[in-house]
Amino acid sequence: MSLFRIALANLRFPATPEESVRLAEQAVAQAGSEGAGLICFPECFVPGYRCMGKQVPPPDPVFLERAWSTIAAAAAKAHLAVVLGTERVLEGALLITALVIQQDGTIAGFQDKVQLDPSEDEIYSPGSGRRVFHTGPLTFGVAICHEGWRYPETVRWAVQNGAHIVFHPHLGEAEPYSYRPSSFADPANSFHEKAALCRAAENTCYFATVNCASAGSPTTSAVVRPDGTLLSYQPYGKEGLLIADIDIATATGFLASRYKTV
Repeated sequence: MSLFRIALANLRFPATPEESVRLAEQAVAQAGSEGAGLICFPECFVPGYRCMGKQVPPPDPVFLERAWSTIAAAAAKAHLAVVLGTERVLEGALLITALVIQQDGTIAGFQDKVQLDPSEDEIYSPGSGRRVFHTGPLTFGVAICHEGWRYPETVRWAVQNGAHIVFHPHLGEAEPYSYRPSSFADPANSFHEKAALCRAAENTCYFATVNCASAGSPTTSAVVRPDGTLLSYQPYGKEGLLIADIDIATATGFLASRYKTV
């Protein structure tokens, strides 16, 4: 058995960009104190996701650089890696991305969102390319929101390239008269949480999905084992960290390795 402790930051949607940084710093420190080796945040947590009627100030590259440096310093102090849902401006285009920070506070790189939801087309631009990251014995990939729900190949690629786990930052909030679940992958709920189970089972990998905490949220943060069974999930709407110990040895990638393009 080769255990690695992860934390999923199931936090409230930040009221301001400045609060997003404060909440992230606090979560990093808490995850470190609880022995986690990595923490993952929801989609665009810093400075806040720009869709769904949210009032987020215009993109500010200077703010982002300062925020990333602050959170990187917190990561180094807590000695854990960070997958930070954020955004970045690249050649004039605004991208949804995940910034990966190593345990010593150095920047490992970005995984941009390549497959946008149609609702994002007027605000964000798609990125390109995929990569995997490493921290200690763990190799991992990132598939952001729409990518992980609807495009299985985003997860499969990471596993075929050595990932034991794929992190899935997303943001989902209740719509008027929508179903309000109380248990993970409830048959009466939408397909989304069933897709999380499938992404793990069809690739023999761990799949960790992380959402913000909000009243009536249709999805929550959860960790799925490589056999497609649920390891743990955060109670719906409850703010806090979901801590989970994953057994790297069970994430063999066996089924992903057998996939052949026809």
